Amino acid sequence: MSSSKYLAAQKFVSFVNASPTPFHAVKNASIRLEKAGFIKLLETEESWEVALKRGGRFYYTRNQSSLLAFTVPSGFKPGSGVSIVGTHTDSPNLRIRPVSKKSQSGYLQVACEVYGGGIWHSWFDRDLSIAGRVIVTDSQGKFSSRLVKIDRPLIRIPTLAIHLDRGVNDGFKFNQETEFVPILGLINDQLNAKPVESSKSDNPAVGIAHNHHPQLLSVLAEELSVAEEHIQDFELSLYDTQPATLGGVNEEFVFSPRLDNLMSTFCAVEAICESVSPENFAKVEASRAGQVNIIACFNHEEVGSVSSSGAESSLIPQLLGRLAPSPDLLASSVAKSFLISADMAHALHPSYPSRFEENHKPRMNGGVVIKTNAKQRYATDAVGTFLVRKLIERRGGNVQQYEVRNDMACGSTIGPALSKLGLRTVDVGTPMLSMHSIRETGGSADVDSYIALFGAFFEGFANLDKSLAVD
Repeated sequence: MSSSKYLAAQKFVSFVNASPTPFHAVKNASIRLEKAGFIKLLETEESWEVALKRGGRFYYTRNQSSLLAFTVPSGFKPGSGVSIVGTHTDSPNLRIRPVSKKSQSGYLQVACEVYGGGIWHSWFDRDLSIAGRVIVTDSQGKFSSRLVKIDRPLIRIPTLAIHLDRGVNDGFKFNQETEFVPILGLINDQLNAKPVESSKSDNPAVGIAHNHHPQLLSVLAEELSVAEEHIQDFELSLYDTQPATLGGVNEEFVFSPRLDNLMSTFCAVEAICESVSPENFAKVEASRAGQVNIIACFNHEEVGSVSSSGAESSLIPQLLGRLAPSPDLLASSVAKSFLISADMAHALHPSYPSRFEENHKPRMNGGVVIKTNAKQRYATDAVGTFLVRKLIERRGGNVQQYEVRNDMACGSTIGPALSKLGLRTVDVGTPMLSMHSIRETGGSADVDSYIALFGAFFEGFANLDKSLAVD
């Protein structure tokens, strides 16, 4: 990259390139947190009391795909308020099915299920590979979950030539079950290959060798340096091997997969790490008035958040319960708390300006967007808008507004789900184009704007909230 102007955006590019799945995003976020001095806790521990009493910085994960990190001020008292930035780690993609082995017309195919509301035509004719987690056993019979990321093009979903579909430019339509099947290789290339031996291949209880092409299992085994028979199961997704990069004539754009919502996740992690850095710690500690700062990065937002690691799970209620271990203390804590639900926003599209309400047209690199919807698809109200404006004002940033047109449906976020807990909530984002495409476009300067908002929130929310009289 030729420019050093967008250092935060460059760091984000490195993060997203290393994070093709929620599992990788959580792993890379954990590495960043540990470098900043965060200590890993386990949900299985019966008591966090000693850790919480002495204060400090902590994080924990669930199912390798969701992460919560929090900083406890010195002199912490149960029932203190919490300041939460909530994001999600998942993005629309293709998931390899539990039984993926298919073939057609001489091709090895890999059966996949669509995950989330993707712009699926953008996945055609891309150089794809696979990533995720694999359950393996060693020679002693011990099981472990290993992350895998194949760094070379392995899979492709080819379009039909225009000569065989003359109307393709009038409207590209395809059947997601029969015409959206990735190809892995050619059948005739496996004729002389050594077969995978399995004495009980007809019994699905003994392994997965009969469910997938031997070539796929061979690639995984080689990458993990294990024997094929030691692969017990996996959760794998497809991803685009073309790396994210800064682009545009002045590198003002981020061309990237998974901007929605790894950009929010990255910026939340950066902000809480910066809040405990040597140059910022004393100022943040003195100004947050006993408030606990939290980032919560959930899985499964793109499919409704209803899972053990999603925003509607027990993750936030259980953390709040540990911080305030009685009904009265919990009620007091929730009343003093605030949640910023951070998800990406729609930037004004130069080719489709009529798709935007005339006074709500966010522009890339124009600052953080406050998202509002009267039907509560976003959880923003006037109090939340006021607080966000004041926090951004302190850092010298800009604020933009977004509401959807009355004749169009509105998306949603984790904000409304978590507001049910009684948390005051505001929905924000930064503007982007091509949301849910395999390749999305964001603004390079907006990475800094996002981090600045979250940093101001962790530093100054508690005192700002005290100045706001709301019954």
